[in-house]
Amino acid sequence: MKKLLIFAIVGFFAQIIDGSLGMAFGATSSSLLLVFGVAPAVVSASIHISEIATTASSGISHWRFGNVDKQLLWRLIIPGSISAFLGAAFLSNLNGEVLKPFISLFLFLMGIYIIIRFMFKFYPSEDYSTRKLKNIFLIPLGALAGFFDAVGGGGWGPINTPILLSKKGFVPRKVIGTVSASEFAVTLSASLGFLLFLGWEQINWLWVAGFALGGVVAAPFAAWLVKVIPTYLLGVLVGGLIVFTNAQTLIGLIVEDDVIKYIINGSLILVWIALFVYAVFSKNEKKIEILQNTNL
Repeated sequence: MKKLLIFAIVGFFAQIIDGSLGMAFGATSSSLLLVFGVAPAVVSASIHISEIATTASSGISHWRFGNVDKQLLWRLIIPGSISAFLGAAFLSNLNGEVLKPFISLFLFLMGIYIIIRFMFKFYPSEDYSTRKLKNIFLIPLGALAGFFDAVGGGGWGPINTPILLSKKGFVPRKVIGTVSASEFAVTLSASLGFLLFLGWEQINWLWVAGFALGGVVAAPFAAWLVKVIPTYLLGVLVGGLIVFTNAQTLIGLIVEDDVIKYIINGSLILVWIALFVYAVFSKNEKKIEILQNTNL
């Protein structure tokens, strides 16, 4: 019952974050569940199985609104699905305690990326010419994103979206829509891999239901939260949370002295607060500058 409640609460907060930022569902969920001592393979399997319905719904919506580039879709789906399946097999057949530090390192770096992504404005390419990217670029990209998505519990969107947006020849809505639509196939492939290699009996379906239910309940709150708290502040808060939670695993492996651990954790918290304050004041200064220019 305790773990059911944990899964429901984590699903709730992860969906609030994902609904507000458009990313970080997997990274947030994995980070929090690993802290509670859930095995890495069970963490990723639970996340992917609970995401099947939501990614399908998202993909259909983007398809109906014409936000999907069909050629790009298949060139992401095929390598991404194969590598996600292999990633699930890899994670299922290795000792969770051995893998945990590597997954924490991946999520730690993902948290840093999220902070940078939302602190500093990201400018996608404005060249929307019809030039197509070659398979030699897209296949490794899809394969890398799919593998890390399965092993780390998330990463398909955060890896693919910014890289594709920075390339010439893609309309932003097409990139976002195509990556979202392709995520269903990757999620389904990873889920099948976990069910095959981890085994049906290893999945607690009540936990998965609690995880999904928490996400469903959180959806309207996420929409409200976007209106209350600016997205860039949420990005810094969430990125900092992911960095701090995964840093505990990494620090525990490297440092034995408790005093040094406290110093490192205190330093991380101070940096986190400083980044948050910087984000608040830098954005406010830009708003004031825009208003002054408007009044001239």
